Amino acid sequence: MPILPSESDIFPGNLLEEDYSPEIAHFGWWALYTMARREKELMRRLRGMEIRHYGPVIAKRGKTPRGRVITSHVLLFPGYVFLCGNELDRHRAMGTHCVSRCLPVGDPGQLVYDLRQIRRLVLSGVPLTPESKLQPGMRVRIRRGLLGGMEGTVVKRRGGDRLLVAVHFLQQGASVLLGDFEVERIDG
Repeated sequence: MPILPSESDIFPGNLLEEDYSPEIAHFGWWALYTMARREKELMRRLRGMEIRHYGPVIAKRGKTPRGRVITSHVLLFPGYVFLCGNELDRHRAMGTHCVSRCLPVGDPGQLVYDLRQIRRLVLSGVPLTPESKLQPGMRVRIRRGLLGGMEGTVVKRRGGDRLLVAVHFLQQGASVLLGDFEVERIDG
């Protein structure tokens, strides 16, 4: 089976941009928990219905049994697509037969902040590692560079320090190797 090219993981493309915020201020947010392996199909259907959504997709490199290197495009949070809309949009999404559960987001402001940071990480092109079951640690901010201003928690993984950026609603996130990034501690 051929590997499909990457598809858009957000609709509209500016959904999480600062200047689009007034447009979505009066809408609700839901985390749609999909049927097994139906996330991309759901996003295609939502895009077709022009319903606002985001499901972060990352590139994952692997090898075939014959040793050929391939790149797959997989969801950062398997099983979840975030919907921004009204009750009618939510109802239409449930009618796609791709959704198992619809979870209302209690703090949409925090979710949008978290998703903006995740999107920035994804767009940076740095290798990401999905993280789940978050544990508390030191809060830091990257001072400058490609990810300047990014905030997260320092965690130890695979012998190195990583910056963990979380989606608090899911208690999941993504991490990037801190390496040469200059960080400062955030109090609080």
